[in-house]
Amino acid sequence: MGYKLREIETESKFSQALNLEALSRAVPVSAIRAVLAAEQIGEQRERKLNLVLTVLLTIAMNIYTRLSLGEVLRKLARGLRYVWPDPSYEVAGDSAISYRRYQLGARPLVALFHHLCRPMASPETPGAFLFGLRLMALDGTVEDVPDTPANAAVFGRHSGRGDSAFPQVQAVYLAECGTHAVVDAGFWPCRVSEKAGGTRLLRSVKPGMLVMWDRAFHDYDRIQAVLDQGSQVLERLASGVKPAKVRRLSDGSYLARIQPQNYRRRQQGQALLVRIVEYTITDPALPGYGETHRLLTTLLDPVAAPALELACAYHERWEIELIIDETDTHQRLVGRPLRSLRPVGVIQELYALLIAHYAIRFLMHEAACQAQIDPDRLSFTHALEVVRDAVPEFQMTAREQLDQLYARMLTDLTHKLLPERRPRTNPRVVKRKMSKFYLKRPEHYHWPQPAGPFCKALALI
Repeated sequence: MGYKLREIETESKFSQALNLEALSRAVPVSAIRAVLAAEQIGEQRERKLNLVLTVLLTIAMNIYTRLSLGEVLRKLARGLRYVWPDPSYEVAGDSAISYRRYQLGARPLVALFHHLCRPMASPETPGAFLFGLRLMALDGTVEDVPDTPANAAVFGRHSGRGDSAFPQVQAVYLAECGTHAVVDAGFWPCRVSEKAGGTRLLRSVKPGMLVMWDRAFHDYDRIQAVLDQGSQVLERLASGVKPAKVRRLSDGSYLARIQPQNYRRRQQGQALLVRIVEYTITDPALPGYGETHRLLTTLLDPVAAPALELACAYHERWEIELIIDETDTHQRLVGRPLRSLRPVGVIQELYALLIAHYAIRFLMHEAACQAQIDPDRLSFTHALEVVRDAVPEFQMTAREQLDQLYARMLTDLTHKLLPERRPRTNPRVVKRKMSKFYLKRPEHYHWPQPAGPFCKALALI
């Protein structure tokens, strides 16, 4: 049986009936209303563009990224306009959208992000847990924002070989590796250290997590903070960090002690017992070949957490780089800055971007669970297209058939499966001049590829 068109009640208002129902399980309207009430943001008159719809619009503009905001609203309303009793109904114009966005501000989007975005993997989700611990990654990136005096004054520009072309925001994310769900984030002026931002995000570390970060985040207090919250750490050590060796363990790793940088605290005897895993890479095609790599972990038992498994697991941290690629390349369209000309709009837009990303990943996780496959096998770009197509369909379909339509959408998400990840590597070079990376040369076009899986190329020292 096919789908029936929705019947509209005669007393309905368009702004109240319009909804982003394709994402309503991930972003319920009830949650938006609760956040607006908690932030004490209300309206005296019901207009064409109410505040709930404005929140939905800020999320939708990070799904229909190539469209102007006016076109996003028209796209968002297309399905409902098709079944609306008045075929000549016009949605709000550009000036109303701009007014409502800045009337809304950033705080409701920040609050909504923290209300909705939580770890979603279950113990059965492939690749989401190791040694019974939920794999989490912490990392930072920078985002270009429009070159306006207000943005430049608040966020600043990076300087090196001259100032950056655009003002930039320092972003730091805490993400679940198995599902690519960003569960906490912070945005600061570009000169704020990502390490300071990373410390702030430890508020969202919960018991039973294994938090991974790169060597730039190494810090005694940061490790202690994770332990205090009932979780564990796995990080890469910089060459300048010299832990005091205690004793060698059966799997080749060894116990060591680290101390805080503060001299007085060291004299007081403050120290943490950690475990160091040293390994090298044996495949000449892989970066870091022949070098000694050191990992620090708070998992001290070599039987419960073997050294080789830890070395392989650390490279799961790179899942957060894929998350940044999803938001930048496929949602935000890398190569161009954000839309917002004012700082409050920038923060609003960035949190709305992460809510939209979380909602899509929420659907992908449900689809993967339904099909009993690894979420990594689902294509994020395909999921974006499925959601874009589904938005008007949900608005036109009779309400009693929405569950049936939702199940079909989840099935559609699994129609395009990615191949099993193959071992591959690329040189870290660029075509542009004036970059910290090496210039791309003819020898980089035919770069040698790994001979087998990454874990087969690891050798403990």
